[in-house]
Amino acid sequence: MKPTLLILAAGMGSRYGGLKQLDTLGPSGETIMDYSVFDAIRAGFGKVVFVIRKSFEKEFKEIFVEKLVGKIEVELVFQELDNIPVGLSFNKEREKPWGTGHAILVAKDAVKEPFAVINADDFYGAEAYTEMSKFLTTQADEKTYAMCGYLLGKTLSDFGSVSRGVCKIDENEFLVEVNERTSIAKENGQITYKENETKFPLTENDVVSMNFWGFNPNIFDHLNEKFTAFVKANADNLKAEFYIPFVVDDLMKEGKVNSKVLQSEANWFGVTYQEDRSATVEKLNKLVEAGKYPSKLW
Repeated sequence: MKPTLLILAAGMGSRYGGLKQLDTLGPSGETIMDYSVFDAIRAGFGKVVFVIRKSFEKEFKEIFVEKLVGKIEVELVFQELDNIPVGLSFNKEREKPWGTGHAILVAKDAVKEPFAVINADDFYGAEAYTEMSKFLTTQADEKTYAMCGYLLGKTLSDFGSVSRGVCKIDENEFLVEVNERTSIAKENGQITYKENETKFPLTENDVVSMNFWGFNPNIFDHLNEKFTAFVKANADNLKAEFYIPFVVDDLMKEGKVNSKVLQSEANWFGVTYQEDRSATVEKLNKLVEAGKYPSKLW
């Protein structure tokens, strides 16, 4: 059975200033998602599921989905605030999405095979998809998940701070824990993150999660249980988010799963801020010039 690629594309793009998941960055108008799907097809994935919002469904289909007909099976699912387990309620003043863990959970009826999860606006590199595909087809089971790890120094933005899941890894390349660090920036040659207005050091070689995960479908049962508890505890917290690294970390601490860290030679880049756009366009052009991708993907 071929694995599925789940792309989290429902983000609001507040720091970028628009729907960056639909921004055309490649030489023939490709989005970063185009390259992700292209790499996934080459790596042996058989289906792609997009998590989007109803508000841009029509635009998404017109710009993106139609060109994939006949190339890979495609399905859309929707992350909306009220797409939550039956019986739960929350403060109706809430506007902020529930987070990446919830985005995965809404795909539970569309994914029945081992699958990978990625962000729509991140370029992960062809080698990472190859490594993940191998894992999903040969090693993934109900107790063994995976995460593609990247070096922190290669994932920073020159135009503002970022948030990253900083990882601890054991001698067998399994994840020990993930700590979400916010306001990460490089100043005067030193990388730091901020917690309660205090800065703490990090290094360029720290391994971080860029939200590229590999799961067995049983993750949906875990997500449903933990998201239900999360909403009950945060019903009136208008900004609380249910992050997937926290879920994996909890499951590891509970002894329910292990997570293999896949470290490939792939280079990550993305568009957190509008100012990142020109650098991303340049990197994609260089990959095309080097023969890594055709000048027109589809």
